[in-house]
Amino acid sequence: MLNRLDRAHRRIPVILAVITLASVGGLLAWDAFPSLYPPQAHDVLGATPLGLIALAYLAYQAVLRPGWRELLKAILLAIAFLFWAANQLWPNLPEATLFNDIAIALFVLDVFLVIVGWPSTSPDEEFAETYAGPERD
Repeated sequence: MLNRLDRAHRRIPVILAVITLASVGGLLAWDAFPSLYPPQAHDVLGATPLGLIALAYLAYQAVLRPGWRELLKAILLAIAFLFWAANQLWPNLPEATLFNDIAIALFVLDVFLVIVGWPSTSPDEEFAETYAGPERD
């Protein structure tokens, strides 16, 4: 899919994705050396990549310019990541469990829509699911 997009149009989503990967590095560094970080740092370090990947995915979808059904599905997935990020960022809020449950519901809905093939115009390649055909001995 990326081959069809020129470099200028995919620059912002790729930059956001690279920043997201770097933020995952910070999270994993906390796992290795938690004493080097201030208290509550894990909350921010856990929320940051989730929020960033939501933005990167929406930027990517803006470049692709999908139909309204695909866009709706992408927005639902981004919202799921944002609710998950909120749960990570504010784990002590009374609403944290609600944020987590909404994220779970949206992730489950997203996978359900993939399984049932909605929207029907969505090629499987967008979800890294390619049909290779039956195995031959």
